[in-house]
Amino acid sequence: MNALIKTALFSGAMLFAVQGMAGTIKSDTTKVGKVTRKVGNQVSNTAANTESHVVDRKYAEKRGPHGETVYINKYSHYYYINKKGHRVYITKAQMKNEKED
Repeated sequence: MNALIKTALFSGAMLFAVQGMAGTIKSDTTKVGKVTRKVGNQVSNTAANTESHVVDRKYAEKRGPHGETVYINKYSHYYYINKKGHRVYITKAQMKNEKED
């Protein structure tokens, strides 16, 4: 009978210990998710900038609102590539001169 109680207590302790470890692993996956998202944004930004540089014209004397390179597409629309790799269309009034930076 004594061995049965010891076995039950040991099994219960192991059950709680395993569940406690599973909680710590979950917090590590959020860090991996953040790093993965950041790397994905960098890859997307690089790919979009490369594509824009090859396909569209670069507006030489103007910059975007935060110093980004401004491109002109075939429809004469002005845009820049943001940190996530998306095109952000802007007007001429939103552009800055390159020398102002």
